[in-house]
Amino acid sequence: MKRRKVVLGFLGTQLDAGRAGNRWERWRPTVDLCRQDDFVVDRLVLFMEPQHTHLADEVIADLRSVSPETEVVRTELGITDPWDFEQVFSRLMDCAQRMKFEPEKEDYFVHISTGTHVAQICLFLLTEARYFPGKLLQTSPPRGRAGKGHPGSAQVIDLDLSRYDRLASRFEKERKTAQAHLKAGIATKSVAYNQTIERIGEVATASSAPILLLGPTGSGKSQLAKRIYEVKKERRRLSGPFVEVNCATLRGDAAMSTLFGHAKGAFTGALAAREGLLRRADGGALFLDEIGELGADEPAMLLRAIEEKVFYPMGQDREVKSDFELLCGTNKELPKLATQGKFRPDLLARIDLWTFRLPPLSERREDLPPNLDFELDEASRLFRRQVTMSREARAAYLVFAASEDATWPGNFRDLNASVTRMATLAPGGRITEPVVTDEIARLCAAFSAGDEASGGPREGRVDRVLGARRARALDLFDRAQLEEVLRVCTRERSLSAAGRVLFAESRKSRTSTNDADRLRKYLARFELTYEETR
Repeated sequence: MKRRKVVLGFLGTQLDAGRAGNRWERWRPTVDLCRQDDFVVDRLVLFMEPQHTHLADEVIADLRSVSPETEVVRTELGITDPWDFEQVFSRLMDCAQRMKFEPEKEDYFVHISTGTHVAQICLFLLTEARYFPGKLLQTSPPRGRAGKGHPGSAQVIDLDLSRYDRLASRFEKERKTAQAHLKAGIATKSVAYNQTIERIGEVATASSAPILLLGPTGSGKSQLAKRIYEVKKERRRLSGPFVEVNCATLRGDAAMSTLFGHAKGAFTGALAAREGLLRRADGGALFLDEIGELGADEPAMLLRAIEEKVFYPMGQDREVKSDFELLCGTNKELPKLATQGKFRPDLLARIDLWTFRLPPLSERREDLPPNLDFELDEASRLFRRQVTMSREARAAYLVFAASEDATWPGNFRDLNASVTRMATLAPGGRITEPVVTDEIARLCAAFSAGDEASGGPREGRVDRVLGARRARALDLFDRAQLEEVLRVCTRERSLSAAGRVLFAESRKSRTSTNDADRLRKYLARFELTYEETR
């Protein structure tokens, strides 16, 4: 059974008018739509108003002469102001909900070449939202040598942008550019982290809701918040500034004043009025780092400011408006704090819509090489000279950085500090193996001190490599010796290099040395190979 074509569109009060004697020489969208050879309209639903009845009579008469098979249905919408967006949209939605559509029998097309710009926009939105279950249809006047009286052309517009190759590739390029910016251009390999960044990019460009970043100190929450803001601003979702505050530094009246501002004389020492960070963030983004450290008084006012975009500065009885987007960061478990009564549950519910966890550096060891390159570039900018690493130095540093000895408690802050130290001591800007050796010793001492201070003993390498049962069968002497051997094997990049370190003193008194073979035989006593130690 042939499917019927049904077109919905406005009567064009200007373009469709044909009172002049040469009306057949003019292009009239509604009439010429029904003159298309390859597009036969079975039913035309013509949106119009009573004041245009005479024009509608003329257009319908012309339609009958050029396309007698087309049924024309007049539909009055009751629009008094065709430039009132709310009225036009409301009338069209009401009409769409009243109409009986049979998509299993008919194909629907929404003609957007007539009507005011407001009407065309409303038709587009209602079609995209499937209130009108059809496709957009656009007609165009004749071009070139077509001549007067030619009906022009009709084109169906497919709203599935993914079918437009160039558009799809452009959107994909924009998406990847936003992701690269969120990652500071670092080519990370961590699947979980890349998935997190991809989702953050989607949310940042589509939502104005609060974003909560979870992660330990130094995991990059503050830097990522800045880049989220920059992506939003580039997409013109924000026009105001990025305002950052560490909530751990806010206490008492100073906290309220810093966030909400104050009037002159609001408290002792308030010699002048203060704007406050919420007001300063108007039109932009406010980043509340360590939001779990907020005091008891600020959350209630902050909740209202988030929901209603208004608040009272201290000592002022007039509300202040500020339309900002909220970004938050914390290294605390906010749900646990809320259960303990140390964080407002209603504020948590408001900021917990989009929550993303940033993993520590110890969970992203595959990303150490690109992050090392990034830190070297940062050091080059800091010292205003090129900072590089020799191949041997780079290999030794990355082996240690990825080992169990490198706990990185400060995460990327530790890595940044480490590279900065090496760059400072690098002769001529080139980091050599001796510089790396000294830095590794410094890091080992710092990480070990941190472990002891935290009181959290780490599982030994012997247990991890041999398994708990075999490890328990070792004498304490053998266990301590093997633990150190495994530590060196983990750090060094080859069996020979590990042997040279372990037998550095005894080899001085021997005429012939084969440190690799000696180490291999030692490991064989425990049924281990060098590869298994790593």
